[in-house]
Amino acid sequence: MKNLTTLKHHLLKKTALALVASAMMAPAFAGWTINGTQVLDPNGNKFVFRGVNHAHTWFSDRLSQSLKDIAATGANSVRVVLSNGTQWTRNNGADVTNVINQCKANKLVCVLEVHDSTGYGESAAATHISRATEYWLSSDIKAAITGQEDYVIVNIANEPFGNSTSAATYTADHITAIRALRSGGLTHMLMVDAANWGQDWSNAMRDNAPSILAADTLKNTIFSVHMYEVYSNASIVQSYLNSFQTRGLAVVVGEFGAEHSGSNVAEEAILQYAQDMGIGYLGWSWSGNGSCCVQLDIVNNWNAGSLSTWGNYLINSANGIKATSKLATNFSGNTSSVASSIRSSVAPSSSSAPSSIAPSSSSRSSTPSSVANGGTCNWYGNRYPICVTTASGWGWENQQSCVGRTSCAALPAPWGIEGGTTSSTAPSSIPASSSRSRSSVAPSSAPASSRASSSTAATGGVSCTFVVSNSWGSGYTGAIRVTNTGTSTKSGWTASWNYSGSNRITSSWNATISGSNPYTATGASWNSTIGAGQTVEFGFQANTNGGGVETPAVTCR
Repeated sequence: MKNLTTLKHHLLKKTALALVASAMMAPAFAGWTINGTQVLDPNGNKFVFRGVNHAHTWFSDRLSQSLKDIAATGANSVRVVLSNGTQWTRNNGADVTNVINQCKANKLVCVLEVHDSTGYGESAAATHISRATEYWLSSDIKAAITGQEDYVIVNIANEPFGNSTSAATYTADHITAIRALRSGGLTHMLMVDAANWGQDWSNAMRDNAPSILAADTLKNTIFSVHMYEVYSNASIVQSYLNSFQTRGLAVVVGEFGAEHSGSNVAEEAILQYAQDMGIGYLGWSWSGNGSCCVQLDIVNNWNAGSLSTWGNYLINSANGIKATSKLATNFSGNTSSVASSIRSSVAPSSSSAPSSIAPSSSSRSSTPSSVANGGTCNWYGNRYPICVTTASGWGWENQQSCVGRTSCAALPAPWGIEGGTTSSTAPSSIPASSSRSRSSVAPSSAPASSRASSSTAATGGVSCTFVVSNSWGSGYTGAIRVTNTGTSTKSGWTASWNYSGSNRITSSWNATISGSNPYTATGASWNSTIGAGQTVEFGFQANTNGGGVETPAVTCR
C-alpha cells in the first residue's frame, strides 16, 4: 500500500507539473472576444472595426492588390465575400487560407462571410443558413480557419433572411447555427447578420439578440446591422445603435453606403454615432458593384487613386477611416495587463463576376411601385403600402413589406399615412438631408446634413453644440452634443436652453428633458458620464409653430 500510495503521489505531481509547463508555453489568449459592448482583440485590448467590404468571390483575381489598397487607406479590417458553392463557385480551403494570409500580411482583421444565404425566403436562389453552417464545418474550411482565431472572425451568413421570415424563425435558426458551430469545435468570434436583408426594420435581431447570445456557450457573438435606405436620418441610426448599447450588447455596422436604390442613407450620422459610441463599421464595398449600384463603389474601377464621392467621405471625413482607425494590437504589438484579466474570464475552456452584386446591393429595394388598399406609409422618407390585415407593426402582404395603419399613423410629422385607398407611390426624397451632392468633402464634427447650429463656451469643463439636422417648415429634428473639454471624467451633466420665439420641443431621446421653455436636459444612464475629450449626444424633435427654425445658445455644466 505504501509503494502504491507513493507511486500515486508521484504521478499526480508529474501531471500537475506538466499542466503548469503547458500553460506557461501556451499563448495567454487565443482569438477575439466580447466584453459587454466592447470587442477585445487577442491581447485583450478594445478594438473598433474601421474597414470595408471586398467582393472576393466574384473578383478573386483582385484580392492581392485590393487588400494592399484597402490597408493603405488606414483600414484595420476587411469583410470578405465568400461562396459555399450553392449560388457561385465555392471558395475552397486553399483559397480561404490565401485570403487569411493576405489579410494578415496587410494587418487587416479578416471577417469572412458566406454570401449565398442572402435574402433566404424571398430570394429564390438563396440557401438556408444551415448550408452556410455546413460550409464552416466542412473539412477543408474548418482546417483553413482553425488556428487562425487571432485573425479571423466568422460572419455566419450574409443577410440570411429577407422580409418574409418571422422573428421566431430568424431567432431559432440562428440559435441552431451557433450551437452547431460550437459543437463542431469552432471557438472563433461569431458575427450574426440582421434580418430583412440585413436592415432589421422588423427588429427581429434587435429584440432577440439576448436570446441568440445566450445560445453561444462562449458568449462570443457580435451582431451586425446593414444600414441602407431604412436608416435615412440621424434619429433612426441613433435609436437603433443605442438599443444595443443600453442592453450591453456588441454591434457593428457591417455594411452601409451613402445611398441605396436611389434612396438616401444617413452615412454622416452613421459615422458620427459609431465614433461617439465606440461602434465599428465596414463600408460597402471596395469596387465592382456593377451598373445598378455603382454609387456604392468606394473606388472607381478598382483604382485606389480614384476615390468615389462615397469613398472619399468614408475614408477622409472627420469620423472616417483615416482619422479614427487603430490597428489591432496583435498586429502592432501592444498588450494590456488590465484587459488580460477580463479576457481570461471569458476565454473558451474562382468564377466570372456577375454584372452586379445583386443580393447585397440591388435586391433589397423595398419601395413599392403601387399601393394596394389603405394608402401609403411614408416611413421616414421611404414608401410602403399600408397593410390590409395587419393592424400594427410590419407585415408581409401581396409579396411585399407593408406597415400597419396604427404604427404608421403614430409617426411624427412630416411622416405617416399618405394617399387614398389605391395610389401610385413613386419614391420621393426625405426632408432636406436627402441631398448627396458634395463637390468636396470638408471634415466636420457634425453630420454634413446639419443645417444650422449654435455653440457655447465651455462652462465647468463642459461645452455644448445645438445642431439642426432636418427641417421641413413646420418642424425639425436636431441634437445637442455635450463635450467634456476637461482632463478628467465628468459624472453627470445638464444642458439648458431657451427659445426666444415660438419653437417648442415635442419629443426627445437619450436624455430626460424637463421644463416647457426654458428646457433642461440631463443624461440617460448610459451617457451621463463623459470621459475627458469625449462627446455624447441627445436628440429631439420640435415644432416651429409658425416661426422659423431657431438655434438657441445652450448652457452646459
